[in-house]
Amino acid sequence: MLRTRVITATVLIAGILTALFLASVKTWAILTLAIILIGVWEWSDLIKLNQTQKLFFVVSASLLGLFIAFISKSPFAAYQHYIVLSLLGLSTLFWLLIAPIWLITRKTCTNRLMMAILGLLLLLATWLGFVGLHAISPWLLLATIAAVSIADSAAYFAGKRFGRHKLAPEISPGKTWEGVAGAVIAITLYGAVLCYLKQYSLWLIVGLWLIVVLSVMGDLVESLLKRQAGLKDSGQLLPGHGGILDRIDGLIPTLAITSFCIYLPLFAGLQAHA
Repeated sequence: MLRTRVITATVLIAGILTALFLASVKTWAILTLAIILIGVWEWSDLIKLNQTQKLFFVVSASLLGLFIAFISKSPFAAYQHYIVLSLLGLSTLFWLLIAPIWLITRKTCTNRLMMAILGLLLLLATWLGFVGLHAISPWLLLATIAAVSIADSAAYFAGKRFGRHKLAPEISPGKTWEGVAGAVIAITLYGAVLCYLKQYSLWLIVGLWLIVVLSVMGDLVESLLKRQAGLKDSGQLLPGHGGILDRIDGLIPTLAITSFCIYLPLFAGLQAHA
């Protein structure tokens, strides 16, 4: 199992790095939209949509994504910033206000329309995070993805080796507080190296601790959805890792909130000069 995970991860890393630094902004947007659409399909499985509903769900996500990607060439170009900010802002509100309550109460939402809208919001906001951070700098996006990946891997290995105290046994029995501690230690070292090499403020490490919290929250929300749907993995596309959602669950809150925190001041500045 570990060997399969490592092989899959190696192939994914090679593919992501190649696209990250060689693809144009538009090409990157289309490639990442395709990945998100697979996640949308997996989300439709988690909320138990039928085949017709799944198709409508994915087509709707495709059209919305393409509209946002090419809105600058349409009569709606003036509204682009408002659309982006709204999606990122609503996703941020969900992760900061609603997701913690949902995880505590573990309520099951049987309203498929509401869950479909939620999935569309969260996954499109994730896509905007991929596109927006890449447009600022591929290195910024890579550093963010690396932070989540380091935290996830450290939590996995620390939990396997030292795990004794369950983090959320009713949601994800495999996750432990020792795993979270391992993630915090690893991400602190990662931050310390960045601060030393790039002369960044040590406040970066505090920001990285928040990323650990967000990635754990994203992981738990997806685990809750899988448990309520009676599924072990969101899909079988990635050997050893499950589906796309299993691989990006920690990035879903992280990319949206990071992008919102960067985009909001920029948006405010644009409005001030309008």
